[in-house]
Amino acid sequence: MANITERFFESKEEMTQALATLLEVELSDAVSKSGEAVLMVSGGSSPKAAYEYLSTVDLGWSNITVAMVDERWVEASHEKSNEAFIKSTLLKNNGAKARFLAMKNDASTAKEGHKQCEQRFNALRRPFDVTILGMGPDGHTASLFPHAEGLDEALSSSSITAPINAIESEVTGSITERMSLSLAGIAATKHAVLLISGEEKRAVYQRAKETGEVADMPLRAVLQHPQLNLTVFWAP
Repeated sequence: MANITERFFESKEEMTQALATLLEVELSDAVSKSGEAVLMVSGGSSPKAAYEYLSTVDLGWSNITVAMVDERWVEASHEKSNEAFIKSTLLKNNGAKARFLAMKNDASTAKEGHKQCEQRFNALRRPFDVTILGMGPDGHTASLFPHAEGLDEALSSSSITAPINAIESEVTGSITERMSLSLAGIAATKHAVLLISGEEKRAVYQRAKETGEVADMPLRAVLQHPQLNLTVFWAP
């Protein structure tokens, strides 16, 4: 099992404050000790307020690399692009000074673009300092979706990244082709933070902690990873 710490909050505002404090402390510490920091980020509503706050803080952003945990295989101008979300919430104000590493490249498919993406992400300093993860109601994290094409490889490969083609559902929407950190990529961090909001997702998280097929709930692979230090944040 991963080394899991659970922090359950009474409100999303409390969770945002705690996340912002954690990121501020750990990134500042990494820059102070190593001269640089690497932050892996996810999209979604849960970290949005923390990102916007952090963008206003002077963390020595020119020494911080921000890179994606996962991405839909769409242009950065697309409304569903995680890159666009990160640029509009975190990489502004002081955060605009950070180095940014996108997953999407010019290849027509994620599978075709994987080699180039892997080379770029493999060049990042490891372990990463902090990795922010989300979770869907289907038990996916990053873009590791249940029974997706490419999931087995993503869970077993030593590569940092993995091309994924999910089974279309209400959760995935119509854009099923993704690039994602692999399980090895998620584990290559000093500290992973899993953000969960609402009672429904809390129940999904509790099920993921139970014994069961990893392919049914890929989050299980993360929760079971013996080298991972994981803090779970939950708010109603």
